[in-house]
Amino acid sequence: MIRGLALRFLFLTLPLFLPNAYAGPMEEKPSLDYALDVSFDLPASKIQGVAKIEVKKDMPLRVRRGDLRFSEVLVGDQALSISERDEAILITPVRDTLLEIHFSGIFKSSGASSSSIGKAPGGSENVIDSRGISLTRVWYPEVNAMAMYRLRVTLPEGFEAISEGETIQKITAGGKTAFSFRFPHPLDSLHLIAGDRYAIVQDFYKHIPIFAYFFREDEDRAKTYIEYTKRYLSLYEKLLGNFPYARFSIVEHFLPAGVSMPTFTVLGQEVIRLPFIVETSLGHEILHQWFGNFIYVDEAGGNWSEGLTTYLADHLYEEEKGRGSEYRKGLLIGYQSYVNARNEFPLKDFLSPLDRASRAIGYGKAAMVFHMLKNQVGEENFFKSLRSVVKEMGFRRVSWRDLQRSFELQCHNDLSWFFDPWVTEKGMVELKIDGVNIRPKGPQFEVEIVVSKKPGGQRILLPITFHLPDGKKKQLFRLDQEKNDLKALLDDMPMKITLDEDYDIARILADPEFPPVIARLLGAEEKTVVLPESQEENYSEVIEFFSKEGAAVTEGGKIGEESLPGHSLIVLGDGNPVMEKLYGRAGDGTPFSLEVRKNPWNPKTVVGFLRGTSRQEIQAAFPKIFHYGKYSRVAFQEGRNTEKKITPSQQGIVKEIAREPIGVDPSQFVDLSQIIPRISEKKIIYVGEGHNQFSHHWVQLEIIRRLHRLGKKVAIGMEMFQKPFQEAIDAYIQQRIDEKEFLRRTEYFQRWRFDYLLYRPILAFARSAGIPVVALNLSQEIVEKVGRWGIDSLSPEEKLQVPAQMDFADAAYRQRIREAFQAHPDFKERNFDFFYQAQVLWDETMAEAIDEFLRNNPDRQMIVLAGNDHLSFGSGIPQRVYRRNELPFSILLNDAEVERNAADFLLYPGSLAWEPSPKLMVFLRVEKGRVTIEGFSKESVSEKAGLQKGDRILALDNTPVSSLADIRLELLYKTKENPVKVKIQREIPDAVPTEMEFEVHVQ
Repeated sequence: MIRGLALRFLFLTLPLFLPNAYAGPMEEKPSLDYALDVSFDLPASKIQGVAKIEVKKDMPLRVRRGDLRFSEVLVGDQALSISERDEAILITPVRDTLLEIHFSGIFKSSGASSSSIGKAPGGSENVIDSRGISLTRVWYPEVNAMAMYRLRVTLPEGFEAISEGETIQKITAGGKTAFSFRFPHPLDSLHLIAGDRYAIVQDFYKHIPIFAYFFREDEDRAKTYIEYTKRYLSLYEKLLGNFPYARFSIVEHFLPAGVSMPTFTVLGQEVIRLPFIVETSLGHEILHQWFGNFIYVDEAGGNWSEGLTTYLADHLYEEEKGRGSEYRKGLLIGYQSYVNARNEFPLKDFLSPLDRASRAIGYGKAAMVFHMLKNQVGEENFFKSLRSVVKEMGFRRVSWRDLQRSFELQCHNDLSWFFDPWVTEKGMVELKIDGVNIRPKGPQFEVEIVVSKKPGGQRILLPITFHLPDGKKKQLFRLDQEKNDLKALLDDMPMKITLDEDYDIARILADPEFPPVIARLLGAEEKTVVLPESQEENYSEVIEFFSKEGAAVTEGGKIGEESLPGHSLIVLGDGNPVMEKLYGRAGDGTPFSLEVRKNPWNPKTVVGFLRGTSRQEIQAAFPKIFHYGKYSRVAFQEGRNTEKKITPSQQGIVKEIAREPIGVDPSQFVDLSQIIPRISEKKIIYVGEGHNQFSHHWVQLEIIRRLHRLGKKVAIGMEMFQKPFQEAIDAYIQQRIDEKEFLRRTEYFQRWRFDYLLYRPILAFARSAGIPVVALNLSQEIVEKVGRWGIDSLSPEEKLQVPAQMDFADAAYRQRIREAFQAHPDFKERNFDFFYQAQVLWDETMAEAIDEFLRNNPDRQMIVLAGNDHLSFGSGIPQRVYRRNELPFSILLNDAEVERNAADFLLYPGSLAWEPSPKLMVFLRVEKGRVTIEGFSKESVSEKAGLQKGDRILALDNTPVSSLADIRLELLYKTKENPVKVKIQREIPDAVPTEMEFEVHVQ
């Protein structure tokens, strides 16, 4: 951060001394001569002094008073009367003369307050107290013109003073020390740092003396800072030209600061003591000696200096470590996190970092613009142009337009097409792959990519990476339209295509590239604080801060699924019900942590979980999270950072073309007998199925049998049965009821549409061996209701059946469910979010049932039988159980696609012949207890027997039927050898309905 611009503030236009004085924008005039003499009364926090300014004829001059008191103001020999209300005086002298001002001021520290939480470190506060002197803004009569300053400072003996100066005289006499600073170039302001705690360490870079003014307790750090300073001076002299001053100082400060002034930089004590500062901030502030302090910023055209310094310092250091693309992505993340339509402005309007959004624009976006400029004109022309600026524009105000002209002269090109949109217009570009076509062209492949760019005005040089089977190939394409048809000729077909994977473009990140980080939580336009279940007082500072930022505050129990997509959430406290609703997990037990995750209901918003074990831990850590914006998770103990990590995200805008083929080595095939020993010790064994595949159920039975023979105490968990019917299942397994009663009481035929004979051998074996069978599924009525209208449509009684923990955050699982949803023609009119809620509810219920049984029966293993889709990749049931109990498990899938990590074992049992339940081969409609024939399948045995469409079925073999379940249950026990007597009622025109009976040879 450079001096001056970081310290500006608005002031009122005040009464003028002379009529018709200049009040409009001021041209740069020849610099004034300004002599300033100050002394201090330290116990009173007071400064007093005399300013003598040689003013020019007809040159309007504004003198700011700020918090100073002007006791006497003389223009030549004429005294001016100054009101205490006047914050500034404005004069236009009629001749060259001397303006003399006698002034004083009292500057006491304002002290830290809770309102400072989340604010950037300042250092711009004027302070005179026992810690020292820090004067950085309107501490003397400040003029709105460049001036040649001569500063004399009188201090108690033992004090050291630092200000802008290439020559410094120090005279001690009578218990006082006088410092005289001369700077032979025009300045727009002066700064003064002084104290009696300094030890001064000196060294040289070439002929330039380097001074380290460090507090005595930190003196051992001075040599390290000086050595790094030499490295930076050497680096930037090679890139930009000679260091512009005759001396340089690094000054330790008692306020939190990071500010650069001509000939010195000021760093706060807390900053100095951070080990990484010598490799980051120090170089940034030294570079400001060239840009901002030697080449001044023309504020009328925007502050370009911070962006250029960020690019050639912070970015360059990361680039040298091979992390340049990571740093640039971080800049884009910061911009997208903090900048929105309400606070966005173009680079030409940036002066200083007033908040996180303006910093993201003035530092981040500007750095990206310089990076793109370097890529457009080439590195050699880029640095030649900057050296030309340094050589020709020293101690002058320079604008973006001046930089443009310098680059145009060097490149012999009009660059308005680049500078105009990027400097004068808001925002960044948004890129999207609209389509990819690949055509064989002889032995090669022509790849056509349609890329859209919004807005369409900017011209960019877009790098596209083609990922080939044997490596990568990167090409550059010029984009200047909203729709761009790009073509490349490649030797191999690409497996995928990536736009801007190294982040060379100032652009909006696509959702998969945009990780959930703390910055997104802090910068969210719409935020809601979700109060903790208990100990709310521990979080009072957190609640107060976000409330002042405009966040809504609510209780966790009052947030329903329909409101989750809207706001980003700050969820406070362990066990908060919102956390369990979204991610189904409890707290992590660290003294303080903040973890940010994508909102599974809206990837453009985030959810932050903030937890602390005590108020002290929260108070110590919370103010520090604002320095960790690029991280997804941070943890602290007693205010000390113990963990920080970023959630991985996609690199670049990716279009998958083809997957790398995977193969299976047949020589490695294993038989089920070889698999059993490898899974037998797992607490849970998941065996998947295609519900209508008898061979899959045979495999399941074999696994159950073989484990039982090994003496394992197993239980069988079945997706096919719903939890309210557990008592009937137990009664059947314990041989207290027969099969027919079991099927009737479990409502099997109403609730599971697959042939019971597929499962009968498994249940018969469980019954004979006394193996418990556990119903895993939720009531069908609840699942269907959620699938149509969402979880919030459930009644309070129904919600009691819903698991408290539900994790909606598995993006890959959600995508697989979406693909299944979109492929199903019956789902076109349904809401996918509700469909996904039902699927997760289904999975979580089964996971909860498995966990509950194993907690109550710790001596048992469980073999879980469920559809492949509930088990593959562990996403549906297994990981949800593991989240609850961390018990070891294995997954076996039947006839699944060969995909990496889909399961522990893929089983291919082949097909097995089996005889399904007998069928009447009719289509039926059931309404109010009436079962009516709607039609017949091809070659229907019922139609051949004489049944007709519209017949009402009354009974099978004299057993009355009134539902499909009744019919399926009766048919289950019929055989093809013996005909079934079907009693029907037939409507005959103009006659009484007639009952008839037919013999049907079922199939």
